[in-house]
Amino acid sequence: MVLSRRWAVFLVGVGIWTWVIWPRFAVAIWQDPRAWASGTVGEGAPTSFLWVHALLIAASLAIGTTVGVLGIRALLLARRRQAS
Repeated sequence: MVLSRRWAVFLVGVGIWTWVIWPRFAVAIWQDPRAWASGTVGEGAPTSFLWVHALLIAASLAIGTTVGVLGIRALLLARRRQAS
């Protein structure tokens, strides 16, 4: 499959966006009292609220990374095709 340069840039943008948004969301979840059994941030056992969001964040970062890498590879391929 050959992607246009525009789509490749879009995919790189999605990958970057993922790495800007999800780590900030992870900090917000960590600091949420619902994430801890004691209701105090960082104290007590982690709750299912924390674990579910941690899995969501990990999956989103993995997908975003994959999409970004595909976009970078498409851009590099486009550059090589242009140089030929």
